[in-house]
Amino acid sequence: MNRKTDESSNKLILIILTLVCAAAIVLTGTDIVSVSPIRKVASYVIVPMQKGINSIGRWLTDRRDYFGKANELNDRIKELEQQVADLQEENLVLSENQSELKRLRELYALDAGYYEYDKVAANVIFKDPGNWYSSFIIDKGSNDGLEINMNVISQGGLVGLVTDVGADWATVRAIIDDSNSVSAMTLSRNDTCIVTGDLVLLDDGLLAFSQMNTANTVTEGERIVTSNISDKYLPGILIGTISEINDDTNHLTKTGYIIPVVNFKNIREVLVIKTLKQNVKD
Repeated sequence: MNRKTDESSNKLILIILTLVCAAAIVLTGTDIVSVSPIRKVASYVIVPMQKGINSIGRWLTDRRDYFGKANELNDRIKELEQQVADLQEENLVLSENQSELKRLRELYALDAGYYEYDKVAANVIFKDPGNWYSSFIIDKGSNDGLEINMNVISQGGLVGLVTDVGADWATVRAIIDDSNSVSAMTLSRNDTCIVTGDLVLLDDGLLAFSQMNTANTVTEGERIVTSNISDKYLPGILIGTISEINDDTNHLTKTGYIIPVVNFKNIREVLVIKTLKQNVKD
């Protein structure tokens, strides 16, 4: 019952509104009713509404332009960040290439310094755990003519000996290994001594020498090389320079410390001298 009443009321309101609109159209089309009051009402109501709508439209347009520019700016920032990343990567590659070129030049100079020996270049492919290259593996072996006890050099001086050989690999034990000792001598006067490996001592960047039997004055900075009487090491290969020297209690021999020429924390490439000491004619 209520539903029918509501429908009847809605129809009645619709009919009244329709008649009012029709009457307004007829009256404004004639001189019976002046349209000036209506225009005034429109100027007070519709015009402000239109201005408000226009303001909202401009604001929305500005927001759209702002977000559009913000998106463009974000895209540009991403492009610049990618360019920076690419440049950093290129710079890293160039730095690595320069470092490699420097090492190869040093290796070439070392090769020229020991021109009398046949040598083969090799890369370090594995090392024992720890900070020091006391024992490591290179990528050349018997296929390249390598044999046990061949001398290994790098960075201007003696690294160690080949101790094991496979077809395409070899193990190198460095002179810093605790089990190693090298018969050495001073370069200027040929005063002999024994250089021993000591990984603990190497933490201070040093090797030890002992049993230097000399009546000569030996000073800091004297270069120590492999001696002629060594049974495995070829003569004249630089080991390092004396940093400290002391008289033993017997006053007949001297002991001290050597700064090695090779950086045993970072060995990338080496030269293996293919001449064995036992095959060298005195």
